[in-house]
Amino acid sequence: MLSRHFLRSKVLQIIYSGRYESVSDANLSAVFEYHIGKLNELGVLQVSLLPAVADAAGRILEEGKGKFRPTEDDLNPNPKLAHNEFIRRMADNFELKQCMEKWCNCWKLHDNLVREAFLDFRQRPEYKEYLEAEPGFETDKDFAVFLFRYLMNREALCEMIASRSLLWEDDFDQIAQYNFMMLKTLEEDTFDEAMMWPLMYDRRREKDEEDMTFARQLLRDTLACREESDELARRYLQGWEFERVSRMDILLINMAVAEFTGCPTIPEKVTVDEYIELSKEFSSDRSRLFINGILDRMVLELRSRGRINKTGRGLIDYNLNTD
Repeated sequence: MLSRHFLRSKVLQIIYSGRYESVSDANLSAVFEYHIGKLNELGVLQVSLLPAVADAAGRILEEGKGKFRPTEDDLNPNPKLAHNEFIRRMADNFELKQCMEKWCNCWKLHDNLVREAFLDFRQRPEYKEYLEAEPGFETDKDFAVFLFRYLMNREALCEMIASRSLLWEDDFDQIAQYNFMMLKTLEEDTFDEAMMWPLMYDRRREKDEEDMTFARQLLRDTLACREESDELARRYLQGWEFERVSRMDILLINMAVAEFTGCPTIPEKVTVDEYIELSKEFSSDRSRLFINGILDRMVLELRSRGRINKTGRGLIDYNLNTD
């Protein structure tokens, strides 16, 4: 499930690219849907590494039996990872299996990377501890989650995944963190082949659709009202020339104005806080104070002009300090 903060960041990136300013509303929504849908592919590619590594482990252990001079360990290997119940349930899940068949054939083409990952990992003490641990779902789950974290920090695998789409470089770590937390929540009693696999974005979830509707509207409104918000910003740039202000800062202000005026259930303070946080991620160290000061003044004018009308439960009046 994607947070609204993350969706705001994707809207910002799409607008900043400058490629969609003349696109129609319908096509703009399709573009945004495509960008978010690609995150599902990224997420599935990441988790699919667990079954891929387990399969590689099984093959490598079988190959060891055929050595010209096999050791006792080669002849009687411990197949615990290859038979890991948690990973087996992942591979058997109907929805995840369909997604992996659609998106994850790349692991067959890059089997060398998967095999190297297992061969390196089995030298770690955590692998030996796992082989000696009491069997059971929770043991297998804890190990699979640990293995996933290891794989997400393996540079060659991450580069291979990220190379499949230019859209993924900035999102890789956040999607990996989502998957890490998601895998930890899966429980023995409910994790089976029929379980709905937790994708990044799933239109069947009401909350996901609500958040996507918000993001699509924010994208359209920001592009539609940029001239108005630019003109408003010019009046409050005390000691600054508009053309010399960071383009990223102006876009953050544009988005905030669109959210002030187009999202009646979101309190102004929430909006201001969100764009200050985004400025920390995407702009300079000074942007936070600059954007905060501009938005404080803009809210007062937009209120006085009747352009902000907040409704709904739980809204708190945003008393701005204009001193």
